[in-house]
Amino acid sequence: MGCGKKDDIHGTSSCVCEVVRAIKDIQDNAEDNCECEANCFSEPLGSIVSPARREKADTRVFVLKTADGSPFHAFFRGDDCACVSIFFRVEDVFDNCCAVLRVLAPVKRTSSGQETLNIVEDCCIDLKKVCAVDAFRRTSDCITVDLKCFCAVQCIADVDLDICD
Repeated sequence: MGCGKKDDIHGTSSCVCEVVRAIKDIQDNAEDNCECEANCFSEPLGSIVSPARREKADTRVFVLKTADGSPFHAFFRGDDCACVSIFFRVEDVFDNCCAVLRVLAPVKRTSSGQETLNIVEDCCIDLKKVCAVDAFRRTSDCITVDLKCFCAVQCIADVDLDICD
């Protein structure tokens, strides 16, 4: 059951599950073959923001949204912030739309480099702070989720996190 729906009696799958499966396939098959519109199904990896200026990428960063439209969040280990993120990379999709997601740390570029951005204010995700995120850093933290529990997926960017190196 996802988004408050009854059990799936018609055998149709979750659209969030299908999008996350597509993201996984695109990440796994990153190669130059066409330019597409900027959406979660855009191929090849690296074309979601600017197909004409595609750069090396190994990750399609995305956000999952709950039934009320708020971003799903997870925790990651860190020592310089509240350690909460709404940004993910798919690592695996298995069984009946379950997925292992890597939590990505939200980052803000500064004159001295990059710093992890605390996107929490008074125990809630501060959407104004989310808008200040301009980069991502991989973490070693992963979460296993049931993709049928989400109502929307929004792709944010294609980035190179040196996952495969």
